[in-house]
Amino acid sequence: MTKADLVENVTARIARTAGPTISKKDCARVVDAFLDAIKDALEAQNNIEVRGFGTFKIRQRKTRMARNPRTGSPVEVSARPVPVFKPSKELRAMVAGVEAHTLDDDDGDE
Repeated sequence: MTKADLVENVTARIARTAGPTISKKDCARVVDAFLDAIKDALEAQNNIEVRGFGTFKIRQRKTRMARNPRTGSPVEVSARPVPVFKPSKELRAMVAGVEAHTLDDDDGDE
């Protein structure tokens, strides 16, 4: 699903529930603002928790040794922050097609 598909889907859902109260252009602005807010929070090293959906976090990767695929020589990859997404228990259950209470709750960070 692309961002354009997402805007189309959100616009259609709003039209079904509240009538044609929002244009696609306005809906695209809302989607862009939402994504920009997530990016800004991650850039500021803040976590974002959306109940029932999941959590966006910044995790610190350790320094590690890798290999140059062309030459095979070892290369040190420096430590750096990376964004990660951890889906909620409800989202994982929905994707798996099972009841949420049947999933093991693993709250530990990987």
